[in-house]
Amino acid sequence: MDIMTPSATAAEPLKLALVIGSNRAGRFGSVIADWFLSRVGERPDFTVDVVDVAAHDLPTAHSWNPDEATRAALAGVSPRLAAADAYVVLTPEYNHSYPAGLKNLIDWHYGEWQAKPVAFVSYGGISGGLRAVEHLRQVFAELHAVTVRDAVSFPNAGAQFGDDGAHKDPAAAEAAAKSLLDQLAWWARALKDAKSRVPYTG
Repeated sequence: MDIMTPSATAAEPLKLALVIGSNRAGRFGSVIADWFLSRVGERPDFTVDVVDVAAHDLPTAHSWNPDEATRAALAGVSPRLAAADAYVVLTPEYNHSYPAGLKNLIDWHYGEWQAKPVAFVSYGGISGGLRAVEHLRQVFAELHAVTVRDAVSFPNAGAQFGDDGAHKDPAAAEAAAKSLLDQLAWWARALKDAKSRVPYTG
């Protein structure tokens, strides 16, 4: 059996947290998120919890010392991130990097990310958000997470989707999403099994 294909005999679905990183008004990320969730919905090997930065009133500026309301919002997300076996981070690209609200969410947490896999879905202009993804890979390496090699990227994203939110040429994007999710499932099960036998002490 191809090691990248989820096992049909897997005992229970993996808990996937989809982190939506943009909190700008009128963001295009909601269209991308709905498209990606429809792909995950076809997978019996995942259940999904959507952690939306915009839904938690996180500030648009990064802060190492957030106010009490922000602390409470960040802390409220902690159990959901801790419960996840794997993550997909959906990010736009702002000035060659990723949003400050997403940075707040990542930096506030530490142990929640450790020894778990993280995959990326990105969107933007000509680069499709990949420069933001490269920054995120460095951040998650510091947090002892394992980033999945394959990503899903949407250059000039607005032109790729119709008014109904459907992708205009879905074959390549759907193939990329399948590859990402196959790899994420493999890493999530491998790391989960390893931690059940030997606790991670990084």
